[in-house]
Amino acid sequence: MVVKVFGPVAAACPQRVLACFLEMGVDFEVVHVDLESGEHKRPGFLLRQVLCNKVGRQRSQPARDHLGGQSSGGSMARSGSTQLQRLGLHHLLQLLVLPRMGDRTDFGLVQSCAIKLEKVLDVYEQRLSKSTYIAGDAFTLADLSHLPAMRYLTTEAGYGHLVRERKNVNSWWMNISARPAWKKVMHLMA
Repeated sequence: MVVKVFGPVAAACPQRVLACFLEMGVDFEVVHVDLESGEHKRPGFLLRQVLCNKVGRQRSQPARDHLGGQSSGGSMARSGSTQLQRLGLHHLLQLLVLPRMGDRTDFGLVQSCAIKLEKVLDVYEQRLSKSTYIAGDAFTLADLSHLPAMRYLTTEAGYGHLVRERKNVNSWWMNISARPAWKKVMHLMA
């Protein structure tokens, strides 16, 4: 059975899903959703989303089993990932989306997020000095969930230097971003 993934491949959430499916060897088909035209807010799409979320919750256990569930680093991984993704989203909105929509960038917010990002990466540096991956010595969903935000921050947002300046974070990023599954997701974006 082929699973349909709805969304633009360049968006973070579909990237996480695709990376997970590729890691697990799940066959999938990408169905592009045009976010700029508001396709994702139309009634037919919203109904599909409710149904898919219900099925997705019921079938998420295999991914947790295959890519690791909870561990001693689990709470750090969840909170760190959430902070990193939020900071990445602020940058994405401020530097790319709002200007495209004709709105102004809040450079004060961008600067504030950059300072917070450095602090989050310092916590990651400390954690990664004790293990190869965020939640221990094996690649898990905790690492996979970071891939889209880290890619955006190190490329489009221009914060690659913040990663390269931190030996353990840089080693971790080079390791997880070199995984065959993530390379395939990047190839799908091209």
